[in-house]
Amino acid sequence: MTLRKRIWGWFFFDWASQPYNTLLITFIFAPYVKELIGDGAQAQAAWGFGIGLAGFLIAVLAPVLGAISDVSGNRMRWIWGFSVLYVAGAWMLWYAAPGDFNLYATLFWFGIGMIGMEFATIFTNSMLPDLGTKEEIGRISGNGWAFGYAGGLVTLVLMLVLFAENATTGRTLIGIPPIFGLDPEAREGTRFVGPLTAIWYAVFMIPFFLYVRDPKPVKPPKGAARAALKGLRGTIVNLPKTPSLFAYLGSSMFYRDALNGMYFFGGIYASGVLGWSVVFIGVFGIVAIIAGAVFAVIGGRLDERFGPKPVITVCILVLTFVAGSIVFVSRTSVYGIPVAETSMLPDITFFVFGALIGAAGGVIQSASRTMMVRQANPARMAEAFGLYALAGKATSFLAPTLIGIVTTISGSQQIGVSPLIFLFLIGLILLAWVKPEGEPSQWSESPPSS
Repeated sequence: MTLRKRIWGWFFFDWASQPYNTLLITFIFAPYVKELIGDGAQAQAAWGFGIGLAGFLIAVLAPVLGAISDVSGNRMRWIWGFSVLYVAGAWMLWYAAPGDFNLYATLFWFGIGMIGMEFATIFTNSMLPDLGTKEEIGRISGNGWAFGYAGGLVTLVLMLVLFAENATTGRTLIGIPPIFGLDPEAREGTRFVGPLTAIWYAVFMIPFFLYVRDPKPVKPPKGAARAALKGLRGTIVNLPKTPSLFAYLGSSMFYRDALNGMYFFGGIYASGVLGWSVVFIGVFGIVAIIAGAVFAVIGGRLDERFGPKPVITVCILVLTFVAGSIVFVSRTSVYGIPVAETSMLPDITFFVFGALIGAAGGVIQSASRTMMVRQANPARMAEAFGLYALAGKATSFLAPTLIGIVTTISGSQQIGVSPLIFLFLIGLILLAWVKPEGEPSQWSESPPSS
């Protein structure tokens, strides 16, 4: 199997898995849940608490599974297993029907699919160092992220053009009823987002499983799980002795949590504050995704030339600006300037914010995983990405929960998203202690784990 095929196979995981983020978390399913609940603040709070619980489970288990994978090998087996959870969780969202809507069952299946996606991502990310040199992986990561955004864009366009119906007219973006005879009154077109996400993943993971090979041993050695947990415990205890890695895990913990908060609540916010329909939010999503895909490629080149740290720093500054600005945009005002309720200025402003979030969000996520490669012990890469997932999820309940609490107390969706500002700033401050090249001397005498 040529390296080129392996790289393209690895790209296809991003292409296959991105619709969970694009369609379910942000642009289609989340606003649909808001429509079913009715009250924007209540929907935002419920969404926050549900996603926060799933994030807590991911945080607890991610480093353990990564450590076991490093010692026992066969990352592909883990990816297969978590792919099943992804597909099952996405498919079951079809049953979130008007008139028979069970919020708890919906959040349960959404969480199952999200857990599957996040855990599969741990093991695919840990394969990144096998695909190129330290200098090359920034470009490879950026291209993969751009390819993933393209997959999200294609599925979003398919949903808007062929399936997702306007709640009032029962028609899709191009003015036709949902295809396949789906009933618009039962919102079957919009609910098809679950099965479409599941089918898309199942089909486009085929190139990944055909072309990607795991060099790890298939048969785990005796006592692998015990050795993995012992090694993980040692890694965590010794984190203060590797201050650059320690600082990076802390920094990424906060800024990625804030970014995920933007993704989780962007659709619900636009629906509740600006009164956008699911279809209009989808168009907004197209703009954000195109910006994300274009800048992921550009960011990969900048990562290759300057390294990931300055790229991450600029992205945090852009996202902090957006997080602070969103609070000042509503249906009747923009930055405190009153506008008529029929004015398009709030919508245009929010579209600009969406493009900035898409651009900076794609770049920062791509650069973040290449920074993790530079900080990690090469012999324990899956464990490192397990810790990276832990850092991403240890406080992943924090942004949704804080948004849920602040929204509940204030009764305002605008004030409710303000905690994101402080999370970005904490991440930026901690990034100052991160060494751009990591601390390779710390790993030079570390024995291989498999």
